[in-house]
Amino acid sequence: MDSMPADIAITIQLALAPAFLLVGIGQFLVLAAGRLGRVVDRARVLADILPTEPGPEHQGCVRELRLLDRRMNVISLSILFGTMAMIAVCLVVAGLFAAQLLDTPLTTLTAAIFVGTMGLLILGLVTFLYEIRLANQSIHVRSDLIHKSRE
Repeated sequence: MDSMPADIAITIQLALAPAFLLVGIGQFLVLAAGRLGRVVDRARVLADILPTEPGPEHQGCVRELRLLDRRMNVISLSILFGTMAMIAVCLVVAGLFAAQLLDTPLTTLTAAIFVGTMGLLILGLVTFLYEIRLANQSIHVRSDLIHKSRE
């Protein structure tokens, strides 16, 4: 029993690395949520100015709205994976303390959850990267503006 405080101190030290991971994933989620908000705002603006008459402007707005909808779905998926990764990190920390308190080696389970955490984080980052690629595809500078700036 005398080693219990020392064991808990070691467990707290082990739990610090996952806690820092929580901070990093949290920042990623803030960034993704910000992008989602901007996409939603753009979709609302486009929906308000959508021409009712069929034609090139109407088709262009509809095409951009479809892309924005796709981006919203991808960002939401990225946020889902990031949030699941944060939950998994919390489970790792809880597993470390449960193992210590129960005096049971849960190392295999804790390691498996941590590997799952990394998998979820990778999925979140890959979907985020995909959303960035979608956003880059939608960026178009009108050629008439480019030619005017050269003159």
